[in-house]
Amino acid sequence: MKKFRLNPDIEYVEKIIKGIERKNGHCPCRVKADETTLCPCDEFVETGICKCNLFVPIKENDKKDMEDKK
Repeated sequence: MKKFRLNPDIEYVEKIIKGIERKNGHCPCRVKADETTLCPCDEFVETGICKCNLFVPIKENDKKDMEDKK
């Protein structure tokens, strides 16, 4: 998961995390809840697509920002 980071929108992330808590660890964007929808869901792990945008790809300017903070 080195190519991804948490969405930088803190309010959005808090809402998604509350949804994950309400669904006992499952993706809040999924109707069904089974072992494939535990966050991070199998689809994200296999394809790199996070339907709820909790995880977003790291962009070049994100890498620079992270290096500047070191």
